[in-house]
Amino acid sequence: MKRREFVKTVATVASAAVIAPKALYSQETGSKIEVLINEPIGPIHKDIYSHFVEHLGGVVYDGIWVGEKSKIPNYNGVRKDLVDNLKKLKPGVIRYPGGCFADQYDWRDGVGARDKRPTRVNFWADTKYKTTKAYEDLPDGPQKYEDNHFGTDEFVSFCRSVGAEPYLAANVRSRDVRVFLEWLEYCNAPANLTTWSAERAKNGYRDPHKVSFWGVGNESWGCGGDFTPEEYATEFRKFTAWLPTYGVPLKLIGSGPNGGDVNWTRKFFEGLAQKGGRQIAKLYGWGLHYYCGSTGQQVANEYTENEWYDLLERANRMETLVEDHWQVMGEFDRERRVKLAVDEWGAWHKQDSDVPPGYLYAYAGTLRDALVSAINLDIFQRHADKIAMANPAQLVNTIHSLFHTYEDKFILTPNYHVFEMYMPHAGATAVRTEFISPKVGFTRLDAQKKEIPVSFWGLGGSASINGKTVTLTAVNPDAKNVRETEINIGGARIASANARVLSSSDIHARNTFANPNGLVPRNEAVTIGAGGRLVYKFAPASVTRLTLQIV
Repeated sequence: MKRREFVKTVATVASAAVIAPKALYSQETGSKIEVLINEPIGPIHKDIYSHFVEHLGGVVYDGIWVGEKSKIPNYNGVRKDLVDNLKKLKPGVIRYPGGCFADQYDWRDGVGARDKRPTRVNFWADTKYKTTKAYEDLPDGPQKYEDNHFGTDEFVSFCRSVGAEPYLAANVRSRDVRVFLEWLEYCNAPANLTTWSAERAKNGYRDPHKVSFWGVGNESWGCGGDFTPEEYATEFRKFTAWLPTYGVPLKLIGSGPNGGDVNWTRKFFEGLAQKGGRQIAKLYGWGLHYYCGSTGQQVANEYTENEWYDLLERANRMETLVEDHWQVMGEFDRERRVKLAVDEWGAWHKQDSDVPPGYLYAYAGTLRDALVSAINLDIFQRHADKIAMANPAQLVNTIHSLFHTYEDKFILTPNYHVFEMYMPHAGATAVRTEFISPKVGFTRLDAQKKEIPVSFWGLGGSASINGKTVTLTAVNPDAKNVRETEINIGGARIASANARVLSSSDIHARNTFANPNGLVPRNEAVTIGAGGRLVYKFAPASVTRLTLQIV
């Protein structure tokens, strides 16, 4: 069947699917992937595989920092199992200290002798957590009353221990420019040449930290100051009017929009452009935050099949956000100097029950969250020419995390396994890839509580090339059906292939402290037919990486 006829057939199947009232399933056959290796999109920046930690719930205290005297194995106070496993992922950048916590944070509280550091009320102290009865107050503890035992030096050391670059978010809401300049001086000034570099040396860090990535505020439309975009543009210009580099190239990230708020992007860039193009040239990245949220009762591991599809479709909206903001940015930055930094993304559910109440929004995630991760990473790679960085929120114990801990317990979440599977993409060249497959459909309640039909693609992903190796990653969101798919490499022949698959017959599959290997990837042999023909069956509810050697 010719491609145009095939697409027409698929469109007919899809349109039939969306009119039914309940979750629907496509046929097992009739899918096709074409990898166009001669149509490069651009290099996939390693910083697309970055992370984010905030003083929120159990992220820092217990998730990362256990203290040097802890019985839990540690490297200078940081969990050993966290360092060892994160290092395997070769993370690009780690963002810190927030998030909304950054908007009340004074970095000076977190340096010097730990027993002399002040205790402050955490930004998240008044957050209610969900119990089986009601929402209740956060109990006392380090997650509520911040003792600042983990600060700038500990964070930078943690980054270096896992091979990541530190990314510090400055407080634009409640601290002035001078505090920002002093933080920059503390981190980057040569040893003992300034007051703050001498303080750093006194604290045991003679050599500069050489921090390149700096966020100028966080969510300045909300917890970061409740600014208008015009007001934030003024603050950005003020905070960046003069920044000493100390020989370290600075990569400034602007506080970008909440989801699809293109007005924020347009008005901010207009505000910079009023003072000339050199203002826009200061920016390395434009932050974008988007959480696809949750569904139903908002419990991570409790959802219907319909809600399975609902969340995955919401995750897929990231593509439209990237395209829309990129278009607006181009109106002011015709040279395309500024890239997107999607420095908060992921699903967001209520807290699970296997950790204490202080661990706000803590849950280990399920197979559904793993597919959310894969959908986002594939989007970022399909837009490798637009995106310089991406950071799921957050690294450990909270929201869309890769690790889950409690005291001496430690597990890898399904999200971790997706990042591991996608590692070969980093540094490779993204290439255009066509996915043709019948859509999946489900229903969603509108504002009047009426069921409306919704559909989205039935097989999606991305591909990259590095030498003679093509890495193809794909998501089959269909909860029940295999997608038998013909795979072609335009301009080459497939010589050999292997697969790594994350899937389960249970769409609620997850890892727990009692069963840490409840959901892990498996390797599969792949048979290549005559002439390099490859027909692969993508498992239901799966994330798959195909490694293809071409000639």
